[in-house]
Amino acid sequence: MGLTIVYPGTFDPITRGHSDLVERASRLCGTVIVAVAEGADKRPYFPVTERVDMAREALAGIPDVEVRPFNSLLVEFVREVGATVVLRGLRAVSDFEYEFQLASMNRKMAPEVETIFLTPAEQYTYISSSLVRQVARFGGDVSEFVHAGVAAALRARADGSPP
Repeated sequence: MGLTIVYPGTFDPITRGHSDLVERASRLCGTVIVAVAEGADKRPYFPVTERVDMAREALAGIPDVEVRPFNSLLVEFVREVGATVVLRGLRAVSDFEYEFQLASMNRKMAPEVETIFLTPAEQYTYISSSLVRQVARFGGDVSEFVHAGVAAALRARADGSPP
């Protein structure tokens, strides 16, 4: 299959829920490009270079996955990489309204780009990067929610080590 899917996000940090979606999307298409948004407006916990490195490590075992940073309109990035599909994850009904608005805006700007939605496996539906960061910040064990390298980076940050 030659289909290329772009899965955008800040991935601050990448979680097992994210990697579950990437793994399932990779079975549907030729290539999944995980597009790590610089996200300066969100004031990310980790710099984009670290988030890209963590994502590459977490997704290393999944075939035909690329991880790239981006700092542009999503539809511009999608066109630049030659993709035609954007993947978005829905954990709960509350995610739908915002995701629907994004998909509608992207369709208005780039009618040739489709958006598909996947839900994570049930054991990951409650996991979000912000919750994982909060648990880690207070010394909680996040190893069930993130890959080992991400857990180590979160521990280092909580201990006051430089990013």
